[in-house]
This record gives sequence, structure tokens and C-alpha cells, in this order.
Amino acid sequence: MAVDFEIPEEAKAIRQKVREFVHSECIPAEKRLLDGEPYKEVLAELRQKARSQGLWCPFIPKEWGGMGLGPLANALVQMELGESYLGALALNTQGPDDATMLTILTYGTDYQKEKFLKPLLNGEKRVCYSMTERAAGADATGMKTTAVRDGDNWVLNGEKWFSSAASVADIAVVMAKTDPDAPRHQQFSTFIVELPNPGYRIIRDIPTMAVEGPLTHILGGGHAEVRIENLVVPHENLLGGQGNGFNMGQHRLAYGRLRHGMHNVAMAQRALDMAVAHVTQRETFGRLLADRQGVQWMLADCASELYIARLMLLHIAYKAEKGLDIRHENGIAKVFLANMVHRVVDTAIQLHGALGYSLDTPLARWYTQIRSQRLVDGPDEVHRWTTGRNVIKAYREHGTTAPACGGDLL
Repeated sequence: MAVDFEIPEEAKAIRQKVREFVHSECIPAEKRLLDGEPYKEVLAELRQKARSQGLWCPFIPKEWGGMGLGPLANALVQMELGESYLGALALNTQGPDDATMLTILTYGTDYQKEKFLKPLLNGEKRVCYSMTERAAGADATGMKTTAVRDGDNWVLNGEKWFSSAASVADIAVVMAKTDPDAPRHQQFSTFIVELPNPGYRIIRDIPTMAVEGPLTHILGGGHAEVRIENLVVPHENLLGGQGNGFNMGQHRLAYGRLRHGMHNVAMAQRALDMAVAHVTQRETFGRLLADRQGVQWMLADCASELYIARLMLLHIAYKAEKGLDIRHENGIAKVFLANMVHRVVDTAIQLHGALGYSLDTPLARWYTQIRSQRLVDGPDEVHRWTTGRNVIKAYREHGTTAPACGGDLL
């Protein structure tokens, strides 16, 4: 069977449409925000334009108001949206909302879909996901937050931190331990909580190394530290059944990792475009930077990284389209793409010189934000550990590591 890298014409057309929308609407809107225009008005205008063009919730089925794109077409769209921090927001495909929409769509009851999912799909509300705790970072099974059944309700107690977007959320999806005696991965359940709620108290948005502007916490919602005290949740808000919280968490994280990677490709591409635009205009010692071999090599390295990144994501999307297991490739991609965007943006800063170090371009701000990518959705070390185990397993079973290294791509 031939290896076919041809992208369907329909998917190409959607990609082009989204690309034009990002460049004609989203990137110019960034400047409007910098000039002081109200964020809500700018976003509402972008969303109205997006919906009028049929660009809304790319990954959501058409019967639920989305574009109904499969994994391949959605990957192409996300690799365009990430060029602007307003891109995903404009199409209502921003994290962490997007992954939680998919979780409720897949596991939610009819009541939960009507009450919680529809407002999210319509862009009327936002949601946060509260799983991470100080005591349980990379190992989610170490979480201490508990949920105890009390008649028709559950009572939750504990703490969460780095609950992204909690400060702007209307809904929280909270994971807690419901059965400490169950098998390790069946001890946890997930609950949908309407906010604000006195039992779910945001202590602070945790300061980070990322460069922040006046709209940072509105756009991304920050990373909240949360105290949960006697939080009463109706049993009907139990999502996916008791004991399924961990598995559902892995389901949503799998998509979140890929979405981060797709947006990383777009950001890296914009950074490289900015770098090339600069070096083709900037002269030093009587010559354009673009004419210097060292600069050309730096650009070549960035182009190579982007080429690998795109192939990696498209292969994973292909496997997802076919319903094949993507866990191994997803883990590899998570690490590679997080490091790729860091290297490309760093190179773009270097080629801009002092201008790149300043905040007169978005590069320095991106640099401090993307450092988190090697921590979120599981740190690099956890995914490398898993990949390494798969390499050893492949050798023991097949006498070669090839199956774990792309030797059996399909």
C-alpha cells in the first residue's frame, strides 16, 4: 500500500479559511487590545465574524453546533489558530474549555449536556479543570481531595492548585477521591461544580515567571490556588460514574497535549516568519544578516524542527482518524513539541538581538509563557520515562526497538 501524504481538498480549504481569518482578523485585533479597546467587545466581534463564516468549535459534531472536523482537519486548523493568542478564543476552541467539552460530550448524561455543555458550546460560559494538587503533581493518583456521599449529595474537601482559568470560569470540573480502597486508578471521581460557590474558594492566582500584561488573567484565566471546604455537589453532577475520574482525566489530557503541540507549531511558525522578516531587512557591518551563513544555518535548524513537528502531528492525527492507539506517539510528541517551540522562539529572539529581548515584539512574552509547556500535561521526564519503557518493551518482544521508534508507523 502506498504511503499517502495528500491532505483532502476539503481540509485544505478549511485550513486556508482559518489561516486567512487569523491573519486578517485575530492578529490585527491583538493591536486593538494593546491600544486599549475593551477585551469583551473585541472578542465578541471576533466571535461574531467567526460564526458568520462557519468557524466555531472545530472538533465538536455538527449536531452540537460545531464544525464536525475529524482529527486530521482539526489538527490543521489548530496549527493555524496558535499564531494568535486570540485565535482559539475566537473559534471557542481554547483550553482548558475544549478538552472539558469533549469529556462532557463523551461521558456526560443528557441532563449534564443540556445544563453544562450547551452554554460552553455557545461561548456563554467558561470552565476550569481542578485536578492538580501540591501533593500530586505528575502523579495524579496521589491527590488528597476527598468526596463523601451524603444522601443525594457529595461533600468535597481538599485543595487544588494550578487550576487554569478558574478565575474566569463559571463551571469547575473537580476530581476527588471517592473510594480509597478501590484499585489505584479507580479511586477517583469527577464532579461538575457551578461557580461561584462558597465551598470552592480561590485563594489567589499563582504568580509565575511568565511576562504578564493587563489582560493576562482575563485571556487565560491565570492558574489558581483553590481551597475546597464542605463543597456540596448534587449526585446528578457526578460525571462519568463513580471511579472513572482518572480514566476521564487521561482522555481529556490526551487531547490537551496535542492541542498544545498544534498551537506550538503555529507559534513557532510565526516566530520564524518574524525572524526571517527581520534578518532580510537588518544590516550589520555593511551586509544583511540574511546573507550570513551562520544566520542561514540557524534558520535551517528552525525549518527542520517545524518540518518534523508537522509530520509528527499529522501522523498522530492519521492514527486518530483510524481509531488506532496514539498513546506512545502522543507522549513523544508532547516532549518534542514543547522543546521545539522553545528552541525556535529562542532563535528568533537571538536573531532580533536587543529588540527580541525587549517587549516591543511578542517574542519575549512567548518565551516566558512556553517554558511551562515542559511542565504542564505531565512533565517531560514522565513522558520520556514512559517512552523509554516502551523502547525496552519493543526490544524484548521483537528483538528490535523499531516498533517504538516509528519503524511500524501504522
